[in-house]
Amino acid sequence: MTLKEAQEAVDAWIEEYGVRYFSELTNMAVLTEEVGELARIISRRYGDQSWKPTDSRAKDNGKEALGEEMADVLWVLICLANQTGVDLTKELKKSIEKKTFRDRTRHLDNPKLKT
Repeated sequence: MTLKEAQEAVDAWIEEYGVRYFSELTNMAVLTEEVGELARIISRRYGDQSWKPTDSRAKDNGKEALGEEMADVLWVLICLANQTGVDLTKELKKSIEKKTFRDRTRHLDNPKLKT
């Protein structure tokens, strides 16, 4: 699925099942919440925090939930893009071009990354 197809699929779902998009402000809050859920899994799976005994995601070290939370973040980001008229394909291409121009040698010359 391309980003364009993803934007179209989310829009079709909202039209059929979602009644309407949440407000942009609400979706920004939901995006923050979803990023927090993703961060929680990453901090426990790859970081120094341990799982709480009551956390149902501890059983598989968050493996199943990791992709689920990433998809939730993407979903809300796509909602925000759709309702604000942002073409994510176009903007991602611009971002890659910007980073390529700006950081062409930055990371190659970074001694911290050579270990």
